[in-house]
Amino acid sequence: MKVGFIGLGTMGAFMAANLQRAGYQLVINDIRREAGANRIAAGAVWAETPQELAAQCEVIFTSLPGPKEVEAVVFGPEGLLAGVQPGAAYFDLSTNAQSLMRRVGEAMAAKGAFGFDAPVSGGPKGAETGKLAIWVGGDKAVYERCKPVLDAIGDQAAHLGPIGSATVAKLVHNMAGYAIQVVLAEVFSMGVKGGMDPLDLWAAVRQGAYGRRRTFDRLADQFLTDQYEPPAFALKLAHKDVTLAVTMARELGVPMRFCQLTLEEMNEALNRGWGELDSRAPMQLQLERAGVKIKCDPAAIQAVLDADREG
Repeated sequence: MKVGFIGLGTMGAFMAANLQRAGYQLVINDIRREAGANRIAAGAVWAETPQELAAQCEVIFTSLPGPKEVEAVVFGPEGLLAGVQPGAAYFDLSTNAQSLMRRVGEAMAAKGAFGFDAPVSGGPKGAETGKLAIWVGGDKAVYERCKPVLDAIGDQAAHLGPIGSATVAKLVHNMAGYAIQVVLAEVFSMGVKGGMDPLDLWAAVRQGAYGRRRTFDRLADQFLTDQYEPPAFALKLAHKDVTLAVTMARELGVPMRFCQLTLEEMNEALNRGWGELDSRAPMQLQLERAGVKIKCDPAAIQAVLDADREG
């Protein structure tokens, strides 16, 4: 099987190297030929254009900065669509736009090929070591056929649904991470200005209830099941804690924009009469605004958690 790889930057170079180590015959392309020097030295074949690469390969990967670059590589005059063969599978490993990936999927289908959004998570270190999550959206049967190739790139490849599904998962994951990052900056600046050594503070909070558990695992409690009573910890008590934190920050002169917004959400929830419900009850406000309903089967939630522990 010939595998094509376009985009040999920090992430792409590592992933391409892992494909070669797994024994796949690699055809490569990049806007800079020198970026492929190491791969060529290891036996890869250089293609002058994405079209030329696509004409030779059964499985094609791109790892590019974003939608603009993917659009050019796929739809350009010498792009993948100009050379892709019927039955070929194209996986975009970039973090992309859902609308573009759906358009790519339709265009590939018109050529008898298969398009997949397949964003990765794990950073350069994960790309180098193969410890990567690869979220994949597209035809499941073709995904299964290509999974051994994906497994050469990352250790956590998972099919999520039709094309576009994986992009949703990646953007939810990344946006949550960066939002949490802002909150952590707020509360740690408050803690240090309040007199604590940052290392001591970090060591302490890691041992608390939030520090001991994966961030996204917390959604299994109350939110995913839509069960906010009986409370694990009542909203009125959580409101008191957040009020104390925001008040201390104000006394210290520390701006706390995200934390202040958290308090405002709690205030609205209290005004709804939810004080005796669980402290996660304010999450319902956002669901109302978005016009969505979430209510998952507790047994199905537990199955996901159990599968992760077994893995």
